[in-house]
Amino acid sequence: MKRKSAVNRVLLALAGIVLLGTGLLLLAGGFDLYRRRRITPPDGWPLTTPRGVLLDDADRTRWVDEGWWWPAVIAVLALVVLLALWWLLAQLRRTHPGPVSVGADPLEGVELGESALGDALAADVRHLPGVDQARVRMTGSSHHPEAHFDLTLTPDAEPGALLQALCDGPLERARQSTGRPLPARARLRVSPHKAHRAA
Repeated sequence: MKRKSAVNRVLLALAGIVLLGTGLLLLAGGFDLYRRRRITPPDGWPLTTPRGVLLDDADRTRWVDEGWWWPAVIAVLALVVLLALWWLLAQLRRTHPGPVSVGADPLEGVELGESALGDALAADVRHLPGVDQARVRMTGSSHHPEAHFDLTLTPDAEPGALLQALCDGPLERARQSTGRPLPARARLRVSPHKAHRAA
């Protein structure tokens, strides 16, 4: 989530800089500030005359006869479009469900925060035999939440039996409480321990 926010800030800052620079350029030419102050504009400065343009004919047709020009232009534009679509889809896709409605009838108005549901699941899982530490992260949407378990097991724990106990115990109770299917994924690791010497 933090990485996504950082990418959004960088992209928004770059887009803002480009738009701000373009706007200032258009304002400088549109209001003809250099001519009003009797200052000679730099060579090649656009929009400093009533009929001025950003690109004149010579600039627009300079590379047209080159064989690499049009493929390069098309590739760059396609890349820009793909990046814009990727960014848009990333904004529309929610990674956190937000408040989860409890019960089969969403009109009852009872909602449970995603962090509260995750904390309750983690606290319930910690009571299972063989669990040393447990964290639960909720993803998906409010109507289709998913639980991601990050479990640290004791060295003598049996993963198969633990997963069965997880499904029959905490996960089943959460499903009954929320009235949701609540699909789940579990990541298991074993807590570090010292090796035992054989006598």
